[in-house]
Amino acid sequence: MNSGRTKALTAGLLAMMAPLAAFAQSADPKRWQLNMPRGVTPSSINAYDAHMQVLWLCVVIGVIVFAAMFYAMFKFRKSKGAVADTSFTHSTKLETIWTIIPVILLLIMAFPATDKLIKMYDYRKSEMTVKITGFQWLWQYDYLDNGISITSRLAQKDDEMRQSGKSVPKDFEHYLLNVDNELILPVDTKIRFVITADDVIHAWWVPALGWKQDAVPGIINEAWTQIDTPGVYRGQCAELCGKDHGFMPIVVRAVSKEDYAKWVASKTAPAAEPAPAAPAPAPTTPAAAAPAAPVAVVK
Repeated sequence: MNSGRTKALTAGLLAMMAPLAAFAQSADPKRWQLNMPRGVTPSSINAYDAHMQVLWLCVVIGVIVFAAMFYAMFKFRKSKGAVADTSFTHSTKLETIWTIIPVILLLIMAFPATDKLIKMYDYRKSEMTVKITGFQWLWQYDYLDNGISITSRLAQKDDEMRQSGKSVPKDFEHYLLNVDNELILPVDTKIRFVITADDVIHAWWVPALGWKQDAVPGIINEAWTQIDTPGVYRGQCAELCGKDHGFMPIVVRAVSKEDYAKWVASKTAPAAEPAPAAPAPAPTTPAAAAPAAPVAVVK
C-alpha cells in the first residue's frame, strides 16, 4: 500500500514539475513534449516568454482559488453546523474587489504582450528578402537580392517510402520532413519574407521560427525572422491544400554568414564555358603513284 502511495506521489510531483522541463527543451518538438518550444528567433523567444509568464500567473491563481475552495468546503461544512453567511455571498464590496483584480491582471499582461506583438510585425531594417510561393505541392524560394530561385519538395526517398506500403524503419530520420532543396539562410541577419501562393491557400510554418503565415493567391503577406543559432529547422504546410497537403515539408538550414556567402557565390557563379575543341588535323597529301613498269608485248 505504501509503495502504491509512493508511486502516486512521485507521478504527481513529476506532473507538477513538467512546466520546469520547458527551460531545457530544444527548438524541435519532441515526443510527449508538454510545453511549446522556445525557438531560435526573437519572435519565438518573445512568444515563449509571454506564454510562461501567463502560465505561472494562472498557476498562482489556480492554487489560491482551489485552496480557498477546499478550505471553505471542509471548514464550513454542514456536518459541523455551519450556516450560510448571506452577507458574505452577496457582498457588493467583495464582488467589486474580485472584479477589479482580474482587470488589473489583464492590464499587466496586456502591455508587454502588445509590445511583443508590435515588434513581431516590424519589418524595418531587413537585410535581405526572400519570396515564398506555395504550389500544389511544393515551395518556391526566390532570393530577391541575389536573383537565386529554387524549388523545394518532398525528398524522393520519403516519397518512395510513403508509396511503398511498407512499415517505416526506426532508423529513418525525419520521415516526411525531408526535402530535395533546403532553404539556406544566414544567422544573425534580419530576413524579410514575402509570402504568396500560385493556386490554393497554403501556410508556411516552421515552429522554431515562432510564427506561421498564410500563403494566399493574389495577396502578399509579410513576416520576418532573425535566426540566432545555426542548425536545421523543420516545418510543414499548415493549411489544408489538397490531397498531398501532408507531404509539403519545409526545411530551413541556418548557416554562418561566411558559409552563406559561399553558397550564394556557388549559385550565382557563371557556368564555365566549354573548352575549345582541338583543331582538326590537316589532311595528308596522298603520295604520288609510282610510274607503271613497261609491259613487254610478245608478238
